[in-house]
Amino acid sequence: MKDIILLFKYREYRILGSRLADFILTTLGKDVMLWKDLDMIVPVPLHKKRQTQRGFNQAQVLAKALERRTGIRSIPKLLVKVRNVPPQTSLEGKARRKNIRGAFGIKKEKKVKDKTILLVDDVYTTGSTVEECARILKKAGAREVKVLTLAQA
Repeated sequence: MKDIILLFKYREYRILGSRLADFILTTLGKDVMLWKDLDMIVPVPLHKKRQTQRGFNQAQVLAKALERRTGIRSIPKLLVKVRNVPPQTSLEGKARRKNIRGAFGIKKEKKVKDKTILLVDDVYTTGSTVEECARILKKAGAREVKVLTLAQA
């Protein structure tokens, strides 16, 4: 799985996003509590600079593929990365939390008010990124934020 995620994320094998979404639904599709009452799917954003360098946002590709399979709307630009911080991969736990704090913002708070959101990312390491994104969504009024990642490092 690690090699597949690395190909998907860093080698621009976007086509893998579709297969990875199938994998998610095969393994977690029957988890009623995960999918129950979801109003939208929101991918963890990349900073504009990083997305330009990479050519795409892997979380957004996953979110869109899940939308096509579940019918749950994906809103790719609801969360935005407002600060271009160093990659989390080069940092340890406390440094990751400090690095990511305040790095995200939300474009349209009204869209999340009283909604249940599935936050999608590729890899969960310390949880700092998804925790910060969830904090921003909850602060904007989200009722609940559920997190889905492909793997845990």
